[in-house]
Amino acid sequence: MGHLHQDKKILNRVKRLQGQLQAVETALQQEDKSCIEVLQQVAAIKGAVNGLMNELIESHLREHVIKQNDDNEKELAEFLKLLKRYT
Repeated sequence: MGHLHQDKKILNRVKRLQGQLQAVETALQQEDKSCIEVLQQVAAIKGAVNGLMNELIESHLREHVIKQNDDNEKELAEFLKLLKRYT
C-alpha cells in the first residue's frame, strides 16, 4: 500500500486516533474520571478504527483489485455499503 502516504484523509484519521488514545491515557490517570466517560472515549476509538479500516479496504480495492468500469464501481459500492453495515 505504498500509495497511502499520499492520502491525507487516511493520515488525518490516524492523527485523530492518536489524539483519542492520548485522551484515554490521560483520563485513566485522573481520579475524577468515571468509568462511563472512559468507556465512551474507547467506544469512539472503536468507531474511528472501524472507519479507518473501511477507508483502507476501499483504497486497497480501488488501487490494486478493481479495474475501473461502471459494473465494478456498482459492485464496489454495494460491497462497501455491506462492509460498513457490519463493522
